Amino acid sequence: MTMLAPLPLAQACCTPLTRATLPAEDAVGLARTLKALADPARLRLLSLVAATEDSEACVCDLTDVLGLSQATVSHHLKVLVDAGFLSRTKRGTWAYYRLVPGSLDTVASSSRPSEA
Repeated sequence: MTMLAPLPLAQACCTPLTRATLPAEDAVGLARTLKALADPARLRLLSLVAATEDSEACVCDLTDVLGLSQATVSHHLKVLVDAGFLSRTKRGTWAYYRLVPGSLDTVASSSRPSEA
């Protein structure tokens, strides 16, 4: 009868943490922010506003470019304003949207936990 060699002892199954992790409260806020960005029309809107002179655009200039109705574009813009990516000012009957400085930087930095 052939004897089998004993199996070596397994190493620990989990690698110890070497950096701080994202706290639960921060994860909730980041998820809400990323949800606002997780739409192709909203990403295009941010790109369009950022690419304009002074990073500001009138809603009237954004509707035709996206090929969406004015109501749909306004909804997406409201979501981006509520999430803190755009600010809104009204001039007469038109609304103008401006990219909030540093708003995208904030998302990038909050997704990376700080060193422990």
